[in-house]
Amino acid sequence: MTIRRLPPETVNRIAAGEVVERPASAVKELVENALDAGATRIEVQADQGGLSRILIADDGCGLSADELPLAMERHATSKLPEDEDGGWSLMNVSTLGFRGEALPSIGSVARLIISSRAKGSVDAFQLKVEGGSVSPTAPAGFPGPHGARVEVRDLFYATPARLKFMKSERSESLAIVEEVKRQAMAHEGVAFSLDLDGKKTLRLSAEHPGADGRLARLSAVLGREFHDNAILLDQQREGVRLSGFAGLPTYSRGNAGHQYLFVNGRPVKDRLIQGALRGAYADFLARDRHPVAALYVELEAGLVDVNVHPAKAEVRFRDAALVRGLIIGALRHALAGAGHRASTTVAGQALSGFRPGFALGSTPQPSAAGWSGAGQWSPQPSGAAPTYGFGGLAAILPGLQEISARVEDEAQEPSPAQGVIDPIDYPLGAARAQLHETYVVAQTRDGIVIVDQHAAHERLVYERMKLEAAGGGVMRQALLLPEVVELDPAEAERVAGKAEELAELGLIVEAFGPGAILVRETPAMLGEVDAAGLIRDIADDLTENGAALALKERLADVASTMACHGSVRAGRRLSAAEMNALLRQMEATPHSGQCNHGRPTYVELKLADIEKLFGRR
Repeated sequence: MTIRRLPPETVNRIAAGEVVERPASAVKELVENALDAGATRIEVQADQGGLSRILIADDGCGLSADELPLAMERHATSKLPEDEDGGWSLMNVSTLGFRGEALPSIGSVARLIISSRAKGSVDAFQLKVEGGSVSPTAPAGFPGPHGARVEVRDLFYATPARLKFMKSERSESLAIVEEVKRQAMAHEGVAFSLDLDGKKTLRLSAEHPGADGRLARLSAVLGREFHDNAILLDQQREGVRLSGFAGLPTYSRGNAGHQYLFVNGRPVKDRLIQGALRGAYADFLARDRHPVAALYVELEAGLVDVNVHPAKAEVRFRDAALVRGLIIGALRHALAGAGHRASTTVAGQALSGFRPGFALGSTPQPSAAGWSGAGQWSPQPSGAAPTYGFGGLAAILPGLQEISARVEDEAQEPSPAQGVIDPIDYPLGAARAQLHETYVVAQTRDGIVIVDQHAAHERLVYERMKLEAAGGGVMRQALLLPEVVELDPAEAERVAGKAEELAELGLIVEAFGPGAILVRETPAMLGEVDAAGLIRDIADDLTENGAALALKERLADVASTMACHGSVRAGRRLSAAEMNALLRQMEATPHSGQCNHGRPTYVELKLADIEKLFGRR
């Protein structure tokens, strides 16, 4: 078979297939060009999913008449810096674009018009490209003092086969919206507007730099609820800085579509973030729930390779373990700092379930057991469930009895020096009633709090178990006969490389030849365990996420089950002092706003919201 040199038009169309996969890809490349040009306002328009027309207008530095033809040549760029030896370094890229492929690739498969006025120039010029054929530069009108307008019509008309693989106009439009949102989230200081088929779809004003401006931009994109339920992240380690916001565990979603990673201002998709978020939220969310997060990683350009994919959608870190550890550590620190805080959406969901008024013919009846109108606990009727006293409660959660005794002492004999402390001034208020021996109702200064006593106590017990395990280590049980697990040599090497980390979790393994792992001891709390299945799960986690999440999750599941069975059960009667002690312990325990499965442990209803239910507001 004879080797032939392909003509430039065909080469450009092949390259276009890598860079411009769909209309959203063209939008991404053109918006990044505008950002690299220093734009502070970017206007995006798209018709018929971007296949008919795309317009990107910006107020950047613009292009001169001499630069317009160069911009349409492949691998011609102003963004790749020269090194000290006069070469072109790919390891010090500080711009979003650098390959010089976007404009010629788009022009080779569409009809392209570029109009621009360079900053400080009086005249504006225009260049037309049709299917790769470039027309001479000509004078043109331009509405602004400087910037560029790039109009793309009939995308992929020169490659009809590609058109057959496009999705519906709605799907392509949604992809464009998602792309513009990602760019807007990465650059809060730039104003964005998006029109689809002539309709205003997105209007985002420029925000001030800093955490407040970034949160405002994220809230405008992800919804106002994110503003009220996000926790700030800001950590630095060995020259790598992580900032951004993550949602509370009770503010979660059913898929991972609301997890965003930005590296030096570049939106990227990386499995690293999914594994890190899964590890950080393992104690708080069920496997089918996913946190909402926008993470920003900043590091020296030489520590990350952005030349991994033609579309620049992926990056490769020089030290991926450092970045992953930083993400997990920052998330855990932020979650611990959130304390007992639960998402505001919990209260909204509760209020939406209320219906004012009672059904006809129904008359609410007072419960035979519970809080009486005189403010004292009624005696239990004959045959009622036994009161869950401090004998069992103290055994499950040491320290609760002391807290309860202190609460009673403060109420009966307040210190003259300290003055009287009103319990309703505490964050979770003062206990007023227990409903159905399951829910504790507390009064705060500006509302009420309803606590699921079992879910709340389950979290308290679980957190204590974690502290004890961290202090004394995970107990191990030796196998009578060590088990040999056959793996792929690469998988076996990964598992053996994590032997020290696994030992801290109670699993003792060692390499057994080039493709096998020998298991000597397993965590005692797992009981009889399928060692081969566990090792294979760990190998899969190491391949996908770089961490042994399977073992951690199994240990967490067992500890969660033990905490569940060792907690105050629904149907147990609690005294007023016990309920107040539970509230105070929740306030002092991190993560007590949700149980081990991510469900809220309490609902707080503000007095203003309750008044609205009754038409008082």
